[in-house]
Amino acid sequence: MAYDLSKKVGGPILHLAFRPWVEGRQYVPESGAAILASNHLSIMDSVFLPLVLDRDVIFVAKQEYFTGTRPIDRLTARFMRNSGQLPVNRGNNRAAQEALDASLGVLKAGGLFGIYPEGTRSPDARLYRGRTGVAWLALTADVPVVPVAMLNTERALPPGSRVPRPVKVGIRFGPPMTFEDFKGQAGKARARRAVTDQIVAAIGELSGQEYVPHYAPKRNADPDADT
Repeated sequence: MAYDLSKKVGGPILHLAFRPWVEGRQYVPESGAAILASNHLSIMDSVFLPLVLDRDVIFVAKQEYFTGTRPIDRLTARFMRNSGQLPVNRGNNRAAQEALDASLGVLKAGGLFGIYPEGTRSPDARLYRGRTGVAWLALTADVPVVPVAMLNTERALPPGSRVPRPVKVGIRFGPPMTFEDFKGQAGKARARRAVTDQIVAAIGELSGQEYVPHYAPKRNADPDADT
């Protein structure tokens, strides 16, 4: 209920300010578990992606997104809470596994789970090598992965910016991906890497981004560096 209310109240404002356009929305299943695997250009990605879908989308988000004090932080925290996002304490050594376990719970319940395979926002709008958690989830839960490209969101709220800019953004969905050749191989590193690379390649085809074959650097000085 809170999620629907948040979208109804904030949606018209966001649509007016950013005029989001969408391609391939039909690829997102109307029901049942699925993973939305997206590139990551801005903190606003986690707002725009659920905004253009009728279904709830659950993300794992760093704890700091729920505790910031800036005006944009407070708005983000309200949206995160209302939309049922899952806070994770990155200072905990078990944070990565806890995040995966929480994500798996969403999928086992038939939910729609959003994830950024790069693991952090791109520092330069290029597409970086994916981390294999997305493959572990897809193979463990045996659910389809829908690749997603966020377009121009880095201009809507660049890293370090306090106030969003009214620019037109786009969201492009691709056909669902299944991985029958790797079924039951979630525990194998090579299988996870192969599946992750396929997912990131599909995202790149949708986004048109230049690919960088190594992990994106984490900007420790930036309080908004990771989701």
